Amino acid sequence: MTAEAILRVAVPAPLYTCFDYLAPAGVNSAGLEPGVRLLVPFGRGERCGVLLEVVAESQLESAKLRRASRLLDRKPLLGQDDIELLLWAAEYYHHPVGEVITSAFPVRLRKGKAPSEPGVPGWSLSASGKGVVPEELKRAPRQAQIIGLLQKQPDLPISQHDIYIQTGGECRSILRALEKRGWLEQCVVRTAENLSPTSAAESAKQLNSDQQIAVNAVQQDGDSFQPFLLDGVTGSGKTEVYLNLVEQTIAAGKQVLILAPEIGLTPQLLQRFQNRISSPIALMHSGLSELEREQAWIAASRGEAGVVIGTRSAVFTPMPRLGLVIVDEEHDISFKQQDGFRYSARDMALVRARRSNCPVVLGSATPSLESLRNAQAGRYQHLMLLERAGEAEPPRLDILDIRSAHLDAGISPVLFRMIGEELEKGNQALLFLNRRGYAPLLSCYDCGWIAECRRCDSRMTYHMGKNLLWCHHCGSQRPVDRTCPECGRSRIKPLGQGTERLEEVLLQRFPNSGVVRIDRDSTRNKGSLQRLLDEIHQGKHQILLGTQMLAKGHHFPDVTLVGILDVDQGLFGADFRAAERMAQLITQVSGRAGRAKKPGRVVVQTRHPDHPLINTLIRDGYGAFAIEALSERRSALLPPYSYQALVRAEATSDDLPRLFLEAALEQGRSLSNGVEFWGPVPAPMERRAGHYRAHLLLQSNSRRELHSMLASWLPKIRDFKLARRVRWSLDVDPQEML
Repeated sequence: MTAEAILRVAVPAPLYTCFDYLAPAGVNSAGLEPGVRLLVPFGRGERCGVLLEVVAESQLESAKLRRASRLLDRKPLLGQDDIELLLWAAEYYHHPVGEVITSAFPVRLRKGKAPSEPGVPGWSLSASGKGVVPEELKRAPRQAQIIGLLQKQPDLPISQHDIYIQTGGECRSILRALEKRGWLEQCVVRTAENLSPTSAAESAKQLNSDQQIAVNAVQQDGDSFQPFLLDGVTGSGKTEVYLNLVEQTIAAGKQVLILAPEIGLTPQLLQRFQNRISSPIALMHSGLSELEREQAWIAASRGEAGVVIGTRSAVFTPMPRLGLVIVDEEHDISFKQQDGFRYSARDMALVRARRSNCPVVLGSATPSLESLRNAQAGRYQHLMLLERAGEAEPPRLDILDIRSAHLDAGISPVLFRMIGEELEKGNQALLFLNRRGYAPLLSCYDCGWIAECRRCDSRMTYHMGKNLLWCHHCGSQRPVDRTCPECGRSRIKPLGQGTERLEEVLLQRFPNSGVVRIDRDSTRNKGSLQRLLDEIHQGKHQILLGTQMLAKGHHFPDVTLVGILDVDQGLFGADFRAAERMAQLITQVSGRAGRAKKPGRVVVQTRHPDHPLINTLIRDGYGAFAIEALSERRSALLPPYSYQALVRAEATSDDLPRLFLEAALEQGRSLSNGVEFWGPVPAPMERRAGHYRAHLLLQSNSRRELHSMLASWLPKIRDFKLARRVRWSLDVDPQEML
């Protein structure tokens, strides 16, 4: 009798191994392919695992092998190339393989649910709805807008997501109200119909010489792996280069993966591509419903979607005909996952392109020092876009010394005057302050008490709109103290300024100009960001203020003045990357000015006007700063001239993280081969969310030696008794030290 084949299954669990099972009863294991899901017994319950391979033998005795409960898929949901990519990622980041592989699935599929049928929730006009006259709904303009949209194609349903995109805001309650009136009916919109753009009417723009050189270079290597660093000043037309490359790739019958760092940028990219690309486009980010993301994932995996535009996790979306990968704003820290499976989507995009044997384009106006170093070493082909597209000219940059100035909500009298001058000309002004809320702290004027978080080593931010104290690190909230907890007096006042306070002052100073605030608080509701951006483009607001959500990728042709209010907070960070991040942010914010025919001006307020970082940026630009920063990194042997891994440990007791890391350090020194250990030390914010935290940093001049040491070291420290009393994690190639 032939021995029964063994199924090797990846199970989502914090364990660094796969598990062997027998095939479910009545299922022939010979017909099973890697990539199908199985419901398997695990512990006292059952979990949804993924078949990796069918093997002849197991290290366990056959009598100890358990039988899988049920086969969930007839055909694989992951191809062999997808599985190999995920296995590589699990090995490189030293993360449990089952958690890595299941993270590639949409939420419902992770839970063992059957893939949904093609189609997403949508709406169509009823017979009575077709006869409604939108102009008669004067008291319900949003209802009129939606009815009018559907009446443009009365016999075709529209997905709920497309209604949200095209009407510029959250609309579920309005749709339900129209349904109650008998004018709309719920339906399912076929996937292909949902993904297809409404029109591809926009014609290609004439490329300038630099853009054409970039397109030709990538096209020349279209059938092989080659990384390209598209280094273009803000407003230089990088998106137009992307569009040309995507059109060529789609014409060749291949798929394109485009990664954007934040949800706020994906609607803009989607609109640009819908207007140009006559191929189904799938959108993937956390702002969509589970069903919408699943439908996009399925469409991409079946090859129905020619283009996938998504944030970080979209890098693992199955795409059988992948022919081009684009990473927009490649420098952005949002591409690095900061908890759980701590991968870099930018780096995984490079690995994926190499395995798919296709080009990968990393685009940015402020490339990361790692990417610039790879370009210097010849590993990336460096493509430069040195001029702004069209008639736009680079903005004028000025330093504004505020050491002796009287500030109102962080704005100097000189900047107020400049804002007024631009408003009188009918232009828009943008003010950047990377601090949301009303004030960064609340203090007692009598005794000096400051409102601090009870769970973190941080101060509570005052949010006046909700009358709350809010910790931006752990998320805890509490009502504002009416009297001082220490002296009992009531002279509690906010100190400093956030975007809420800045909005209040600007409304008082310029009451007739229209002020719009864009930060995480004002864009919390679905669709609100796109609605505010549309209002800006319609000219409803002359003054734009916000955090870094407003700084990246947006095109505001009427913005002629940009004021950067508090650059000093980023000049003296504990992280060695602080200067790089600040330089990137200043450059990106500056790029919002003068993007059309109108000249632009950027004013940087600072109390350190002689700081070399600021002066290098203002005088010579980001490229000169990057050269100096790389030279400093080389001298200090810091990344990208070395390789790091960070072990974080936390516990409710202040001594346990340190004791655990000291034991790990002792074990590591016995295995070290050219690997340096720094620490253990308390984290820059030692107490966070009620836990005390400590760090141990590993560094080596050899990536191979570092990973070899980690592979030997990690299994040993997992067996420590202390490992069960602390929560610890490994971060390979860390981007933040907090």
